[in-house]
Amino acid sequence: MANIYLNLSLYSFDLHIHTTASDGIFTPSEIVQQAVDKGLKTIAITDHDTIHGVQEAQSAGIQAGIHVIPGVEISTRFQKKNIDVLGYGMEDLDLLEELLRPFREARTHRAERIVRKLCQLGMPLTLDDVKEFSGDHLIARPHIAHAIVKKGYAPDLQFAFDHYLGDGKPAAEDKLQISVEDGIKMIHQTGGKAVLAHPVYLPDRSWVPLLLKHPFDGIEVWHRSHSWKDSEYYLLLAEKHHLFVTGGSDYHNPSHKLGDFIKKPT
Repeated sequence: MANIYLNLSLYSFDLHIHTTASDGIFTPSEIVQQAVDKGLKTIAITDHDTIHGVQEAQSAGIQAGIHVIPGVEISTRFQKKNIDVLGYGMEDLDLLEELLRPFREARTHRAERIVRKLCQLGMPLTLDDVKEFSGDHLIARPHIAHAIVKKGYAPDLQFAFDHYLGDGKPAAEDKLQISVEDGIKMIHQTGGKAVLAHPVYLPDRSWVPLLLKHPFDGIEVWHRSHSWKDSEYYLLLAEKHHLFVTGGSDYHNPSHKLGDFIKKPT
């Protein structure tokens, strides 16, 4: 396994990145420039339930000499737990955009419900206040958090999540999720490969082989939250199930490190 680390260190890629098209704080073009600054050669834009950032990133990538893989992270559910399914290399992006339309509409309705709850909690807010931060992109909770902070209802984004928007908090609302099977089917139907995202976030390790009974093509072995031992275990599972492996930082903001997600062996 130590030799694998040495080999991986020769590569420069990050296959799990979010932009302002979902809940990241950098535009797709800004992400590409940051990738250039980091010396990355290949990246994938994997926004939540949308591919709106892909075209801008690919155009910027052509200019910068960076390969940008079209990606997406689809919200699914299995046994009442959130399961993220990464998709890579989808060929029919027009069809995928149409298949993802219900997610976009559901996110808008969810935002409306959250805004109503915030108003009932004594924090007058409008959807236009939120769209000031989301623009024409899919509305995510960080956009609402930004609006809360701007209105002076919270000192920072973390406070907004901890007190109002986080799971189980007074203004929380569930997002649309489809079955794992349907998420994988959506990716395959549009010519892509489906990957089980950050398995370390599952309730426990027993869930990983259980989920791999679904027709996944790959597993995210390397992630900023994976220890070396975690990645070692996931790599063995990938070999057992004949899956390809991926890795990424799950980059959203400066608290994460673009291109830095492979832990050294201990």
